[in-house]
Amino acid sequence: MSAENGSQEGGPRLAVLSDPRGRAAEAYRTLSVNIRFGRFEQPPRTILFTSATADDSASTTVANVAVAAAQANTNVVVVDADLRRPALHEIFGLANATGLTTLSDGMTDIPAESTAIERLRVVTSGPATASPAELLSSERLLHLLARLRAEADLVLVTAPPVTAGADASLLAVRVDGVVLVVDAHRTRRQDARRARAQLERVNARILGVVLNNASGID
Repeated sequence: MSAENGSQEGGPRLAVLSDPRGRAAEAYRTLSVNIRFGRFEQPPRTILFTSATADDSASTTVANVAVAAAQANTNVVVVDADLRRPALHEIFGLANATGLTTLSDGMTDIPAESTAIERLRVVTSGPATASPAELLSSERLLHLLARLRAEADLVLVTAPPVTAGADASLLAVRVDGVVLVVDAHRTRRQDARRARAQLERVNARILGVVLNNASGID
């Protein structure tokens, strides 16, 4: 599975809503269809979106894919597990006083917040934490993902860049598959290769690659 996103730097973060007939919106809808109806031996229900580097727009990608899926009558929950640079609460205009980082031992009932888009809910990151890797490797997060999977048709999770630390690798083994986001202009090939190699080292199921800012690339 692969997709190209023709959105430009500085453009609307939710292109599926702001420019529904544009090239970027169509690319996100295509990616959403590929995720939900691709020819997978085991169709993924929980999918991690991560990137090769910090400027590859994984949060923007997952937000648009989530909106596109919800518009196609799919019940979607998005989990912001990028605890270092969370962005989904800003994209969807939500508070961030509670979220993943307020998940305590034995607790799996953090509510997913409703958004303005029907059938789309978000679990925000919560306040900053000094030990994101500890949370992401915990049993309580695993239980939360299992509960959300039972409640929704599709659970999309964001993570920090693969090359930025262990967070993405920790999450990759807790989901059904991983989508790697790269930028056509900013991501160096060696960084993309390093990210893929790291995911393969933990036996992540790589579903495909999203190429952002592909306009003008032959």
